Amino acid sequence: MALPKTPPRAPRADSVGFAIVGLGDYALNQMMPRFEQSPRSHIAAIVSGNPGKLRSVGEAYGVPEDARYSYDDFDRIAKDKRVDAVYIVLPTGLHAEWTEKAFAVGKHVLCEKPMALSSAECSRMIAASERAKRKLMIAYRCHFEPHNLLAMDLMAQKALGPLRIIRSDQEYRMGPVTPAQNWRLNRALAGGGPLEDFGLYGLQAALYLTQEMPELITASAFRPENDARFTEVFAHVGTHMRFPSGAVAQLSTSYDAAGANIIYARGTTGKLIMDPAIGYSGHKMRLEQAGQPDRDLTPGDPDVQFARQLDHFVAAIRDNSPIKTPGELGLRDVRLIEAIYASAETGRNVWLNPDGTMRT
Repeated sequence: MALPKTPPRAPRADSVGFAIVGLGDYALNQMMPRFEQSPRSHIAAIVSGNPGKLRSVGEAYGVPEDARYSYDDFDRIAKDKRVDAVYIVLPTGLHAEWTEKAFAVGKHVLCEKPMALSSAECSRMIAASERAKRKLMIAYRCHFEPHNLLAMDLMAQKALGPLRIIRSDQEYRMGPVTPAQNWRLNRALAGGGPLEDFGLYGLQAALYLTQEMPELITASAFRPENDARFTEVFAHVGTHMRFPSGAVAQLSTSYDAAGANIIYARGTTGKLIMDPAIGYSGHKMRLEQAGQPDRDLTPGDPDVQFARQLDHFVAAIRDNSPIKTPGELGLRDVRLIEAIYASAETGRNVWLNPDGTMRT
């Protein structure tokens, strides 16, 4: 794990103190190091079931011993005035439970994606937020990443003409592990597999590029026989979505294919290629428009997405500014995931209402 070699800066008086719930690879190697880039946020507490991690991570980040919590004594955090918000970085199957726990002790919640395993869980989380009168934000980092933000702006400007096709491929080949060794292969913790994980970025892109909700979904899913990795989750999920404007999206995601991280949009007068599209770094973007030279676009460093996400949530807490990735957005996406799996299971088209619920 990547731990800082020097203590973090002293927090500002208006800084929001976060308790990090879950000290896995993403928390330790991606999000926690970025708090130094967010002037109004700091790590005030950590929560883990691993005493060794609590000690080493706590020492590296200057977290006092009495702000290092186990899951069993988490409720004590209610009286910890150093903690304003909880950042939940646990497997998806635990998001609803720990979001509700955090609201019960009076803290704001930043929750990793996907929001939960079911729309019913998402609705419970939103209701808990409303009861507690605390903020709920889903950690959709691409909404703060310069290349994805520019792609949204270009679509809003009709830079490609009316949008016709979106193609998204989010795939990699997982090593020889089992559900007991990797929670992403455990249905109770991860849901159906790559769709909720890597594939969710492609689903999100189709929605924020079209700025529409699909009206029709057709999907398929595949689990290979005699493969210890896929005894509980799917290896591949393919989805076709049709939007009211006539645009279509073709989404593919896999845990058992050569690596791909591509978003491709084509309109009547141009196309936009993002490859890589939604990672932590190394993004590339190309715009091709009729009658104009092709352009490679470099809107900024993708690394800022993490700190900007924190800054955005802090502004919601301190300044009461609106959250652009609220619980309702997470609920919408989980409803679409449910529709995708319903289509894959039945082999039939699924028609949707504007809020993403399936038509009866």
